[in-house]
Amino acid sequence: MRKLLCLAVPVITAGAAHAGGIELTVEIPKLSVAEYHRPYVAIWIEDASGKVAANLSVWYDVDLKDSEGEKWLKDIRQWWRRTGRSLEMPLDGVSSPTKAPGANKVTFPSDKGALATLAPGDYKLIVEATREVGGKEMVEVPFKWAPGAEATTSAKGKEELGVITLKLTK
Repeated sequence: MRKLLCLAVPVITAGAAHAGGIELTVEIPKLSVAEYHRPYVAIWIEDASGKVAANLSVWYDVDLKDSEGEKWLKDIRQWWRRTGRSLEMPLDGVSSPTKAPGANKVTFPSDKGALATLAPGDYKLIVEATREVGGKEMVEVPFKWAPGAEATTSAKGKEELGVITLKLTK
């Protein structure tokens, strides 16, 4: 007599889970100047009272010997005064190399990092750039944070920054 052994094998289907968050495009203009250096850029979020709610990204020369690039972070003045000087760099998930001129896209998922604890409400995304032998510029993009809501807003810089586009995704 044969016994039939039937094993139940669970079938698991994995769908692409998308947590949503912020898709950000930061345009760095191509400048015709005698001595061009890529800008150092800080990107952060402030709440309605002006308090720093999240540090999203800091672009600087992370590869310089003896952490020499960190010495110049204080030139990103507003970011440095509000939050930078209290941080220990490099900051995991925040620090990255400088970017070339053009449209630079970065994403920040709502379920990880700084956005995971961001309460719904009115905020400003701030992008500040400073360039050696160049200028300084700060662009603010107001937005309403409501995880799961979609929206797109933008603002434009005048010289060191081009169009900053913030897209909230679900």
